[in-house]
Amino acid sequence: MRALPEGLDLARLCHAWILTRVDGVKLGFTDHDRDLVVDGATCRAGGGWSPGASDTAVGYAPGQAAALGVLDDAGISEDDLAAGLYDGAKVLALRVDWSAPSRLVRLWTATIAAVSREGAAFKATLAGPLADLERVAGRTFTRLCDARLGDARCGVDLSGHPGATCDKRWTTCTRAFGNGVNFRGFPTAPGEDFLTLYPVEGERNDGGRR
Repeated sequence: MRALPEGLDLARLCHAWILTRVDGVKLGFTDHDRDLVVDGATCRAGGGWSPGASDTAVGYAPGQAAALGVLDDAGISEDDLAAGLYDGAKVLALRVDWSAPSRLVRLWTATIAAVSREGAAFKATLAGPLADLERVAGRTFTRLCDARLGDARCGVDLSGHPGATCDKRWTTCTRAFGNGVNFRGFPTAPGEDFLTLYPVEGERNDGGRR
């Protein structure tokens, strides 16, 4: 449950959105009929910014939602969109008492994951905070190499191996390409078969059967 500021008049509420680009530039928008200064940012009326999904769908959901807006030089310009200045920008949504903008409630925060143009307007795809939990971070430890044949991590010169393919296995890397020093897998890592092994009387039980 959100705590409401003392004196907040529910009859005089409007929406405001504050967008902060990665270069620090802040832009504000509101659905009120005049500009408001909210949380230190001037929120422009009539900027065309509007949510394309409900607040609860954006706030803490790992999925994505959308926001819509109009391209104009005083707000979000076509050139800035093309330059990628809004990629990764943070968006803060608020409910504000337009008669006293210091009385506000923060609804949700999101990150602009992608921006596309639709005629004279734009569509921003917003990802909620929990979307970070869905991103793959780091590497997966596997017996197979996770580099692409010929890329910088692999290092194989494809001009010397025309039409070659690689199955990502250690033996292929060393025998076919002589590139064991750049192998990006873990060939000695125990696999699932190792979990089913058990000592057998009369056999050599030194781990060599991995």
